[in-house]
Amino acid sequence: MNFLRSILKKNEKDFQPGGKLRRLFPLYEALDSFLFSTDERTRSAPHVRDFLDFKRMMIMVVVAMVPAVIMAFYNTGLQANLAIAKTGAAAIPKDFHYTILRLLKIGFNPASTLDNFLHGAVYFLPVYIVSLAAGGLWEVLFAVVRKHPINEGFLVTSLLFPMILPPTIPLWQTALGISFGVVFAKEVFGGVGMNIWNPALAGRAFLFFAYPANISGDSVWIAVNGISSATPLAQAAEKGVHLSVSWFDSFIGTIPGSMGETSTLACLIGAFILILTGIGSWRIMASIVAGMTVTALLFNLTGSTTNPMFGLSPLWHFVLGGFAFGTVFMATDPVSAAMTRKGKYFYGLLIGVVVVLIRVVNPAYPEGMMLAILFGNTFAPIIDHYVVKSRIKKGALQYGS
Repeated sequence: MNFLRSILKKNEKDFQPGGKLRRLFPLYEALDSFLFSTDERTRSAPHVRDFLDFKRMMIMVVVAMVPAVIMAFYNTGLQANLAIAKTGAAAIPKDFHYTILRLLKIGFNPASTLDNFLHGAVYFLPVYIVSLAAGGLWEVLFAVVRKHPINEGFLVTSLLFPMILPPTIPLWQTALGISFGVVFAKEVFGGVGMNIWNPALAGRAFLFFAYPANISGDSVWIAVNGISSATPLAQAAEKGVHLSVSWFDSFIGTIPGSMGETSTLACLIGAFILILTGIGSWRIMASIVAGMTVTALLFNLTGSTTNPMFGLSPLWHFVLGGFAFGTVFMATDPVSAAMTRKGKYFYGLLIGVVVVLIRVVNPAYPEGMMLAILFGNTFAPIIDHYVVKSRIKKGALQYGS
């Protein structure tokens, strides 16, 4: 690492103002600050000192997502291998995934953890690489034009995006979706810290409404030709609690769904890491669960003879769809979430209530977490505004002003 550090320092002058590569300074600064601690120090007082800078915060979020990424690899491969074992090798898609699988001599045995993990990696990694490259290109372009450093926050966005996509998503749609999220949900607002909506969710919403056939329905969740399998949440919209999977399978994450959203257990491990390090807001997470629980119980008590979703208990809502993943990694985004302490409770309750309303009242669209969080993002500034306004009013009355 010292060798790499010396190379960077030796060529630093070329990227500084007046240097021949000055326009590429954001790339140099991003590489230098990502690999090493910055040499820049605040010289004047007063200022706040904290061991946790933005780079380390983003790295901790990535660390918290590692269990969910591991499950994304394993479960994507598991669902494909189970389908192949059921239908035969003729169902294996003869595409570039198949070529890679054959070159690496990866088997299709669902009982083999290694086969499942490697098979899933062949689908997840290309989506992640495209997401990182396409989104990173926009990040660099805006950084160069606006002459500001490249923000490490994109490392999280580029990893979140493939986690909420089906394994069969076309790569060109991956590039289009992340481009929409970065450009229209973040950069047009001024970049990191200015955006209203979570960029990864905005990109997924764009794909959902622009190309619904590739991101919804029964045929997109299993990476095998001719095999369609509804997600348990979609089954619940038709059958209620009479599902083809157990609650435990849903909790562990061995069910069809978006690549990184299926494992509630992995999300809970991530939540523990984020809360322990003070990065994720437990107030938002707890409020979402509380809002979901109360609303689901009210529907349970009301009942319906025509809508099976009325009978879906809070425990099932908790483990199905993107509820756990959205609660832990999406809703707690410090930029697009509510900022005030009291506001975080209202923000979380709003998301928890809306997600159940969408799932139950509109069974044609059983997965409501994405829209619920985007709805919460929209109202987060308003919530904070009225919380601050109430505090000012309370203080004015307290001091007789």
